[in-house]
Order: sequence, then C-alpha cells, then structure tokens
Amino acid sequence: MRRSKVVRNTSETQIELTLDLEGQGRRRIDTPIPFLNHMLESFSRHGLFDLEVTARGDVEVDAHHTVEDVGICLGLAMRDALGDRSGIVRFGEATIPMDETLVSSAIDFGGRAALVYRADTLKGRWLGTFDAELAREFFGGFVGAALCNLHLEVRYGENAHHMVEALFKAFARAASMAARKDPRVVGVPSTKGTLTA
Repeated sequence: MRRSKVVRNTSETQIELTLDLEGQGRRRIDTPIPFLNHMLESFSRHGLFDLEVTARGDVEVDAHHTVEDVGICLGLAMRDALGDRSGIVRFGEATIPMDETLVSSAIDFGGRAALVYRADTLKGRWLGTFDAELAREFFGGFVGAALCNLHLEVRYGENAHHMVEALFKAFARAASMAARKDPRVVGVPSTKGTLTA
C-alpha cells in the first residue's frame, strides 16, 4: 500500500492529510480557503490520487501559512508513500490546455528539491479573496518536502483562474505519471542506486 498520513500542528496551522497513490480520485477536502479546496480537488481528480485534507489556519492574518503548509504536508505524504522509490517511473510531464491558457509541468522524484516556476502573468492577480501568487508558495512547500524537481510554466493565458487551475492539473498529471509503478523497472531508477540519500 503506497499510502501515507501526515499530521502537522504549529501555532499557525493544524493539518491532517492522507494520500493514497493507488487511488481513483476520491477526495474529501476541508480547508478555510475555498479556492485551495477547489485546487486540491482538481489535483486528486486529475492525478487519480485519493486525498483527504482537513486544515485550519490563521487565515484572519493571511492565507499564506495555510496554503504553504498544506503544500508541505502533501509533499511529506508523497515522499513517505513513495518509500525508497523502487520501481517507479520517476519522471513525468504534462501539458494542459484550459480555454485560452496553456500550462506545462515536468517532475522528477529524484531525491533533490528544485522548483522552477514561470508564471509572471499571475503576479498581482487575485481570484476573489485568493492571491494567485500563493500557488507558488504551495508548490514550493511541496517540492521542499517531497524532495523532487518540479518545473511549471504558464506558456500563455489571460484568465487567472484558468492559469492557476491548469497549473494544478498539469502538476497532478505529471506527478501521477512519475509516481506510477512500471513492472520493467527493477529496483531504484537511478545509476547511483538510491533516490533517497
């Protein structure tokens, strides 16, 4: 079972998250940030991950802590569920259109953290009460905890909602591809023999 549960309690956030890599896209999401809920539901559905998230945070100050910490928890769960990463595809990529928007994502569960985020068109944009730039904080939290390389690029787009949602969908599809088991892969897919050290 490639399944993991993470509990994180700080003075800023309280989060419980369960991730099943062998899922069907079942989800139960409960955070105080409606747009984040929508993005996590999209990640689960399009990555075919079963995901449960319950989060509380100091959103009266700002949504930043909650968004970033949920990203960290998802990354920790992914890292734990992948185990020693034996037999996984390791690399994944996806390009997602959403109306006028086109977004690309590439991921490597190679054991090192690096985020490349090219989405300058989202700077200063808001989706209701959600600061679109918080998407970067979510992905940064995920990358640092999961120990992966993640490259995300908004190739073009106009509508901020479409751009952020396409980022999450592309991320989901790329992560699903990379986390998948391939029976042809014997052991860890690395010439150095490990992806966790």
